[in-house]
Amino acid sequence: QVQLVESGGGLVQAGGSLSVSCIATGRPFGAYVMGWFRQAPGKEREFVAGIKSIPTTSTKYGDSVKGRFTISRDVAKNTVYLQMSSLKPEDTAVYYCAAGELVLGVHEDSYSSWGQGTQVTVSS
Repeated sequence: QVQLVESGGGLVQAGGSLSVSCIATGRPFGAYVMGWFRQAPGKEREFVAGIKSIPTTSTKYGDSVKGRFTISRDVAKNTVYLQMSSLKPEDTAVYYCAAGELVLGVHEDSYSSWGQGTQVTVSS
């Protein structure tokens, strides 16, 4: 199993940008499908973005963040990033990093390891 630790959350004004990152330790990082989810107070956890590197790199985004967020990974640093731009107050949530092994899925059950989350707050 892989251990995940997120960082980089914080407070940003609407329209601004913020990047969060997730460092993985444990099993070889490159084989994992990596995803970002978020959960706002009183709402269900929502798929934000995912990235798969085997056999080729592919990405997937939730409809609410397409064109504004970018997921990337640095295999050498065992790190996955989520670059967020044109942020909106409705992007406010705890952002979770997740790792899976097979499917670049949009549902939580596609991922077996989770980080503790990092808070992102967008002020209006």
